[in-house]
Amino acid sequence: MIQVVNRALDIIEYVSVDPTKPKLLGHIAKDLKLNPATCANIIKTLVNRGYLEKSDIQKGYLLGKQIANISSDNYSFQNLIDTAEVEMNKITRQLNEKCLIAVLKADKRIVIHKNSCEQMVQANTPEEKKAYDSSTGRILVAMLSDEALNNYVNKYGLPPAAIWPDADTLKKFMNQIKLIRKNGYALIEDSVQVIGVAAPIYRKDLLTASLSIYLPAFRFTNTTRKKMIELCVSSAKKISQKLS
Repeated sequence: MIQVVNRALDIIEYVSVDPTKPKLLGHIAKDLKLNPATCANIIKTLVNRGYLEKSDIQKGYLLGKQIANISSDNYSFQNLIDTAEVEMNKITRQLNEKCLIAVLKADKRIVIHKNSCEQMVQANTPEEKKAYDSSTGRILVAMLSDEALNNYVNKYGLPPAAIWPDADTLKKFMNQIKLIRKNGYALIEDSVQVIGVAAPIYRKDLLTASLSIYLPAFRFTNTTRKKMIELCVSSAKKISQKLS
C-alpha cells in the first residue's frame, strides 16, 4: 500500500461526508490522525489538482470540481436526493406542482434534483441561478450563520433592487433575513411568471440544501399559498429528520 495515496483518499472521503460543510485542516488532521504538516501538503496538492477547493463563505475545504468531472454530478448528494424524493413525490401528488432540491455554491443556487407534475402548463426554472433571485437561494443565504452571512455579503454584495427590491440596502436586507429566519421559509410571490416557496434542509443540524415548491404565477391563489407553505416547511423538516 502506498501510504501517501491512501492518506489522500482518506482526506477526500472525509471531506465528502456532509459535502456542503467545509472541513478545517486542523479537524482533518486530528480526525484522520495525520501529522498537520503532512496533511497540509496533501491538501495543497489536492487543491492544485482540483479535487478539493477552499470554501468561498466559511473557512475550510470542500470537494472540488474535478470530483464532479470524473463522477456523476449528483454523486455527493445521492443520499439527500433519495431521501428527499419520497417527500417531493408526496407533495406533487397533493398539489400537482413541481418540486426541487437546491444547494448553495458561491453566489448561485444550484438545482441537484427536481421532479415534474401532470399539469398542462408547468413552471420552469434554470438549473443555476443567482441565489438572491430565487426562493431556494434566499433561504440558503438567510439560514447561514451570522459570521458566514457577513462573509457572504462582503464577498458578493447586496441584492440589486431589480432582483430583490426589499433588500437592496443593508438595513432592508437584514430585515428580510430576520423575517425569513422567523418564518422558516422564503417566498417569492411578486413574480409574473413563477412563484416559489422554499424551506431549509439540515443534516445533523447542519444546513445542507433547500426544498422548493414552485408553479406558474397564474395558478397561485391565497389557498394555494397557504398549502404550499405548510407542505414545504413540514416536508423539509421530515427530510431533515430522516437525514439526521
